[in-house]
Amino acid sequence: QVQLVESGGGLVQPGRSLRLSCAASGFTVSEYRMGWYRSGPENQRVWVADVDSDGIISHLDSVQGRFSISRDIAKNIVYLQMNRLSPQDTAVYYCFVDYRLGRYWGQGTQVTVSS
Repeated sequence: QVQLVESGGGLVQPGRSLRLSCAASGFTVSEYRMGWYRSGPENQRVWVADVDSDGIISHLDSVQGRFSISRDIAKNIVYLQMNRLSPQDTAVYYCFVDYRLGRYWGQGTQVTVSS
């Protein structure tokens, strides 16, 4: 059974960092494309970053150089390291996996950037 559980969100001041975690079960993170979307006040889910089964990483242009996706195969976790956060990064962040013929989502974790 595929399951994704996000954690690591919270309230943080502008310029600070957070690391989101996506703990996976029912599959191995290195074998499928996994990544992150976010949904801000406009409630549109926007792709942020992903890593495919070959380890090729992609990031949204607006987060390039600030956010970094990685995976720990031993722990079966995918991370999103977010640095130099701004209020525009405030959103619910969702982890996903493209597993076989479907896309699965986690429940989301709220990130709020505010002074």
